[in-house]
Amino acid sequence: MMADHGAPCDGQEATYCMNSGTCYKIPSMNTLSCVCNEDYKGSRCEQFQLPSKFSNAGEAGLIAAVVIVALLILVVLAVVIYYVRRMLKAKQQSQQSNQQPYWRVKPRV
Repeated sequence: MMADHGAPCDGQEATYCMNSGTCYKIPSMNTLSCVCNEDYKGSRCEQFQLPSKFSNAGEAGLIAAVVIVALLILVVLAVVIYYVRRMLKAKQQSQQSNQQPYWRVKPRV
């Protein structure tokens, strides 16, 4: 029975693929090819691929970008709040010092 990948390998050729990959002969190129299980990749299914809960890399990249932008916004907001509070405190201190200068003497009653 012919598959999309060619004819199944015979005997010793069947061990060409690692990690329970399925071996096929490609007649037009006279080479062997492997169809890997979902957890493995590579020409001979030799590389273990960690399972991911994201269906594609674009989705994971988008989530990472949103998290980075949110963190940058929080940092900028914290800096703005710090400088506004610092300016308000300096203004409040200058108003308090302007109310009663130290050189003015209070009149006696």
